Amino acid sequence: MLESSIERQVAAAEEAVRAAVAAIDPDEVPASQSVALFERLDRIVRSASAGRTLLARRVEDAQVWKRKGHRSAAEHLAELTGSSLGAARTEMETSKALQGLPCTRRQMVDGVLSSHQASVIAGAATVNPGAEGALLAVAGSASLLELRDEALRAKAAGDPDLGATHARLRRQRRVTRFTDAEGARHLNLCGPVDEVSVIEAELDRRLSQLIRQLPAGRPMECRDALAFDAAVAMARRSEGGDTPSAGPTGRASQVTRPQHLALLRLDIAALWRGYAEGDELCEVTGLGPIPVGVARRLLGEAALKLLITTGEAVAHVTSLTRGPTQAMRYALLWSSPTCTVEGCSRTIVEHDHRYGAEYKDTKRTRLDEIDRVCTTHHDLHTRHGWALVPGTGKRPLVPPDDPRHPAHAPPTLR
Repeated sequence: MLESSIERQVAAAEEAVRAAVAAIDPDEVPASQSVALFERLDRIVRSASAGRTLLARRVEDAQVWKRKGHRSAAEHLAELTGSSLGAARTEMETSKALQGLPCTRRQMVDGVLSSHQASVIAGAATVNPGAEGALLAVAGSASLLELRDEALRAKAAGDPDLGATHARLRRQRRVTRFTDAEGARHLNLCGPVDEVSVIEAELDRRLSQLIRQLPAGRPMECRDALAFDAAVAMARRSEGGDTPSAGPTGRASQVTRPQHLALLRLDIAALWRGYAEGDELCEVTGLGPIPVGVARRLLGEAALKLLITTGEAVAHVTSLTRGPTQAMRYALLWSSPTCTVEGCSRTIVEHDHRYGAEYKDTKRTRLDEIDRVCTTHHDLHTRHGWALVPGTGKRPLVPPDDPRHPAHAPPTLR
């Protein structure tokens, strides 16, 4: 079979990239050039992934998967790429969706979007085509987790019946379990936000407790590993039911069942009306949108903090203590469910006084003078002089020599 022009071009590119990579000796690359080289190779990977994704739907059309005995084209793709069946299905779905998403396709080919970002955007834009441009803009500065959150909101906004969607997710709830080639056991849960959040809230509580109990000076493992330990601790605790059990001191301690504690972001008008309109919110913070009917049910049966748009005005409340008041904490959760630093999606955060409004100088705490930041970014501010650029919401954290640092801002006239 004669090679087409595009096949010859791809073959030549493949040979050139392989030769260039073979010539790389990491120890010989100057450290000052390593990041730029890494970024260039990443753009090559993204562009190549774009070509593969674009072709995925044609693999199905070729029908080769049937001749090789596969049950589906996705199964054939998984074998060809060495990926999971779920990843292959996602790539197949993205390939089909890109036919109607020229902007997303172009950014994939240009190496601007990763395959993960493209699949998230394509999945949402298929339901809500008008959201493509906004999601592409979010992808330019946000983390993948933040992009997924925005995509969930876009899908909810494009769904004519959010209640029906929630019911469908409830019917499709599942736990999948399998053992991989190395012998590691995998446990995956999938279901509606309001029910999965019960598990996540308790897992986060146990994780925070476990971290606080770590011995001083001991190197901390990654959070994912500690979250696994917290999940095991949850299961072991449930073995004893609600009966007293011996604690670490040998004394009996009461074992209680998990309590669901989450923050519901809800516009009061939507609560009264029974459904959300326009830009109104009804969601469990950091997890995703839910129907107002489900929110009403949660309010009746869960320990759930409710923050509504016509609630307590806290914008100019001042506390003379170092920490924020409870009302301030809820207001900050409303405006900043995750770390305030642009691109950071950590949900376990600390309250940080802004540059120029440090507690040691002002002896006060105001809502408009504090931000929610993760431990890493808090440390950069406190110990190394980094600061969030002036403004509100998600924004960059910059070093002292960056011209955007508030230290370089012109003095404010008083």
